[in-house]
Amino acid sequence: MKRKFKALIEQNKWIKAVPNSLTLCNSLCGFASILITLQAYKYTGDNAAVASVFAWSAGMILFAMVFDALDGFAARILNAASMHGLQMDSLSDMVTFGVAPATLVAVMTHSMRHLDTFRQYIPVCILCAIYLGCAALRLATYNVHAILEKKSGENFSGLPSPGAAAAICSLVLFTAIRDGKVDRLIQYLPAYAAFLGFLMVSSIPYVHGAKWIISTKRNKKRLFILILTLSIWFGSSFVCNPLVVPVILINAYIFWGPLAFLAGKSGLVKSTAPGPAKSEEEQKEPEK
Repeated sequence: MKRKFKALIEQNKWIKAVPNSLTLCNSLCGFASILITLQAYKYTGDNAAVASVFAWSAGMILFAMVFDALDGFAARILNAASMHGLQMDSLSDMVTFGVAPATLVAVMTHSMRHLDTFRQYIPVCILCAIYLGCAALRLATYNVHAILEKKSGENFSGLPSPGAAAAICSLVLFTAIRDGKVDRLIQYLPAYAAFLGFLMVSSIPYVHGAKWIISTKRNKKRLFILILTLSIWFGSSFVCNPLVVPVILINAYIFWGPLAFLAGKSGLVKSTAPGPAKSEEEQKEPEK
């Protein structure tokens, strides 16, 4: 079966273009998110319409994560991994998980808080620039590590850029759908974005989600936790907003990293040292 599959790939060279095509879809989703975000200025004064625009923008970034997960998987299955694909993947991630979320936060704050002067807008610009700059630093640094062929560990060193983007977008989407407006979120989101930026370039270890899920096949305790979580999510969707559980899980993941790191440093729990750095493309790939 494997020989037939390999023969099929060799006979159809275009198949090896599938991973890069998926990566392009990732970047196009990020670009679409930016364009959607800018449409908010057309509806200034209509909070419900503006919230809807931001919800669509956040949803587009989250949708891009599907392509972000599939491109690396396809590259491995089709034996099409390359340095070109690695660089292209990081450039796409920069657009989708760097520029798009920073633009979303900046435009949300500017349009909803009615910051009429640039002086009022400067703090927001600085906070969003911190997020953007840290995303760029993370992607560039880990590309270098990939080129140097440093071995991967069980944990991420620092928060992955898709995780940072997911934290922002989940809050925007949840607030917009629940309240029909995002006013309450605005005063905290720029500072939260900067905080996420610092986590991206930190050395705080974060659990590799895909590896953790795959490990449930041989770890009954983790399998039980996974099934319990999915059951709670399914059950809660009948009585409250189905986004509640994902929002809690994503942001719990964000804060668990620094809390566990500080607890380890203080000796309260056994410290988990971060493994060697990984590229963004390697990070999203569960190793078999």
